[in-house]
Amino acid sequence: MTRLGELERAVMDVLWDRDPAAGAVTVRDVADALQERDLAYTTVMTVLDRLAGKGMVSRERSGRAWRYQPAASREAYIAQLMLDALDLAGSRDAALVRFARSVTGSEAEVLRAALTDQAQATQRQG
Repeated sequence: MTRLGELERAVMDVLWDRDPAAGAVTVRDVADALQERDLAYTTVMTVLDRLAGKGMVSRERSGRAWRYQPAASREAYIAQLMLDALDLAGSRDAALVRFARSVTGSEAEVLRAALTDQAQATQRQG
């Protein structure tokens, strides 16, 4: 999975934070959302083009312009980063145990519920 640079992350945050029902956005939309950064339009266009090349955004033609949207949700991206980090571990089991011991009680409940749901789904399939 591609790690994002600081500006790429800011652009992705703009895309992820938008209402999905609003549809794809233009370079101008993203530049306007990042106006406090005082970025050139061409800088935002270049970042979006690079993100498209990395598979992080999909784009479609709209007249002479491109419209962009995230290729996956923020949660899917973060989950993939976590899986990639596990691949770096000498022992995935040890890394998972260490991670599980570091989460808060409410986070542990979320993990427990997800694992229970997964186990039940697996039983139904089998």
